[in-house]
Amino acid sequence: MEFSLNIRQLYRPLQPTVKQSTDNVSYVELPPGEPLLPYIYCYWQLKTDKSLQERFTYRVVADGCIDIYFELNNPAENYVMGFCKKYTEFPLANSFHYVGIRFLPTMFPQLFQVNAKELSNRYIHLKEVNDPVSQFIAATFHSHQSFHTIVQLLNGFFIKHISRLRFTMDDRLYDALQIIFRNQGLVAVEKELNTGISPRQLRRLFDFYIGDTAKTFAKVVRFQNILQAKPSTQSLRNNKLFFDAGYYDQAHFIREFRNFYGVTPSKAFGR
Repeated sequence: MEFSLNIRQLYRPLQPTVKQSTDNVSYVELPPGEPLLPYIYCYWQLKTDKSLQERFTYRVVADGCIDIYFELNNPAENYVMGFCKKYTEFPLANSFHYVGIRFLPTMFPQLFQVNAKELSNRYIHLKEVNDPVSQFIAATFHSHQSFHTIVQLLNGFFIKHISRLRFTMDDRLYDALQIIFRNQGLVAVEKELNTGISPRQLRRLFDFYIGDTAKTFAKVVRFQNILQAKPSTQSLRNNKLFFDAGYYDQAHFIREFRNFYGVTPSKAFGR
């Protein structure tokens, strides 16, 4: 079934921090099969190319998505990470091989009828949320498989899963999301998200399908659009990007950016 809003066309959630970390850690994203494009943004792989001399800390920036992930050397330990309103750091070992599935906003609750609010700002064992998916991962994957093989197996599983579903949609939620995406997160929630439902209903829909308020989600979208723009440190100083993006002043911009990314804009975009 088709959704009233093609989120993929309007939103590209970025995870840029690995490229700035070390030459011995690689991060790759691959798109899902065509039938899954409205639901899954990408499959991703994070792994060491050789054993590191010290433990590695992986920083995940806020992106508005929900992810399933697992260590390929121990796939029985699989997790789901919910919507996060700030960056998250994962201390990893000297050697690792993680695989993940990043779902577009609202799609994990649509696929599994899970209240996204219950997953927000934390990661938990997938079996506590959806045991069949957890068991599939544990039984199917192992360390000798290539990433492309893993992607093909995941495609087959999710295509079959989706074929059995009947989706429940409220177009008013997707109308509100479209406003947020098209305005790059710069919206006055109370005034501009009037899509025919009360503020209380809107809050309930965002809690269930996103995991937080429309206001918080809009802030994440605004942050992600700044990442897309890839401003240089010089342009951050000269072009007053923070005003264009709706921040009160530079201090407000830096504070919110650091909350979502974990470092200041000048460090993130330093050339």
